[in-house]
Amino acid sequence: MVSMQTGERVVRAGDLLVATPELTDPNFAGTVVLMLDVDESGSLGVVLNRPSSLVVGEILAPWQGLVAGPPVCFDGGPVGRDGALALALARDLDEAPIGFRPVSGRLGLLDLDTPVELVQGSLASLRVFVGYAGWGAEQLEDEIEAGAWYTVGSETSDAFRVDPATLWRDVLRRQPGDLAWHSTRTLHPELN
Repeated sequence: MVSMQTGERVVRAGDLLVATPELTDPNFAGTVVLMLDVDESGSLGVVLNRPSSLVVGEILAPWQGLVAGPPVCFDGGPVGRDGALALALARDLDEAPIGFRPVSGRLGLLDLDTPVELVQGSLASLRVFVGYAGWGAEQLEDEIEAGAWYTVGSETSDAFRVDPATLWRDVLRRQPGDLAWHSTRTLHPELN
């Protein structure tokens, strides 16, 4: 696993980026991004807290029965909006399903071209994302240094919440020190 050093924190696949209130870009304001790939050429992740109204069964009917609730696609980010990524939780890494690539522990990406019958029973959870968040070489590091993102560790449950509306606050609240205090800040400081 490759990581990127940013100040005092190393960003790794499986970590979370939590948007700071200063990040006003509408693509990322108030978001929590799970990092899937991090290396010297760039970084890729998916936004965990933006469910869409698009039902998985409308575009990927065979996968409908395996997705975690809500049974909708999530808006993974502004890049690659013509494709979908599947984030999956394997029941057992020793018997990981075909088409599964680990990201962090039992959490990984699942190739949606894999026949559903080959993965049934081997997944604990599945979520589909339309699009993803991507950064070129050093772009994410620059954004973190500019104060756009808090970087923190993730918990497996972050990726599969039934109601992700409070994910931003909940992730910050469980952090030590000043980061927990930031969970009480408004997402829209300009309204104060």
